[in-house]
Amino acid sequence: MGLFTYSFAGGGFIIVGAWESFIASIGTTQKVSSSKAISSSTTQHSSPITKSTFSSSSSITWVAVCLVSLFFILNSLISLIDALNSKDHTGLVLQLEIIAIALLFFLYSVLGLMTHLKKSILFPSPILNLLCLFAFVEEFFLFYLQRKDPSGIENRYFDLLLVPIGVCVFSTILELKSPKPRFSRLARGIGLILQGTWIIQMGFSFYSGAMANGCSLHEKSRGNYTVKCKGHPEYHRGRAIATLQFNCHLAFLVILIVGVYSIVCEKTGIGREFSQYKPLGAEMQQLDNQAHFTLDSDDENDDVIKEEGDLEDRKALAVVPELGINGYGSH
Repeated sequence: MGLFTYSFAGGGFIIVGAWESFIASIGTTQKVSSSKAISSSTTQHSSPITKSTFSSSSSITWVAVCLVSLFFILNSLISLIDALNSKDHTGLVLQLEIIAIALLFFLYSVLGLMTHLKKSILFPSPILNLLCLFAFVEEFFLFYLQRKDPSGIENRYFDLLLVPIGVCVFSTILELKSPKPRFSRLARGIGLILQGTWIIQMGFSFYSGAMANGCSLHEKSRGNYTVKCKGHPEYHRGRAIATLQFNCHLAFLVILIVGVYSIVCEKTGIGREFSQYKPLGAEMQQLDNQAHFTLDSDDENDDVIKEEGDLEDRKALAVVPELGINGYGSH
């Protein structure tokens, strides 16, 4: 297939996934901004704008999915002709499976475009998501059951590719169940980005020098290939390098998500309300100080009251000797 084919296919996945994540992040920020709105008139004026932006963004997504699907169909047809000329039956069957998956995605995008462009033709979103789910499940089983050569290093790359495909499957199932699929679309976009970066990595690993020493690519046809190693040390080294590369892709994706999320929070003001809160320890210390002050003041007041009582008793004793003898007072 070549490095260019892998790079173009991976770039298509990255573009679709990035756009899906961007749409989901816009929906989340608009939800936060609408909840902070005070008057109801402003929210009423902003609702048709959000609907129009979501419809246009969804149409852009379906156009991108349609173009990527057409690319896979054309590439598989070229590989199919090459497999027929090379009399490679395994490569022939493999390309037929890829064409079936690409046709499902193509049907999903075409029906979505017809729903948004023509109001007379309406397909419910659960039906479209169900088509997308079938396509992802078929793609999952394609790489899960693809074992042309059990000793090939490419099987390790295919196994690691199941991780982003599984994320897409799980997020699409959540989108079928949830009425507000913002976070599920975000998860699917992240899965598509990881799938695209890993496809590009597979192209560089198979068709360049980014493979372990002692391993080389053997092609039976354009779409049927295997990566063989000289011995067991090279085989295990190649699998370890593939795992390390996938971990680097995961780390890069996490850093990218955190960076973009921080920029979005800075632009939209998400999380600024937490800065209004004060530490609980300082408030508790103030309350403790006030409590000690009131107790000390109460003790002092009690001492003052006791002293005043003693003075009154002394005055009363001092007045008693002024009385006359036998209880008669002096006039």
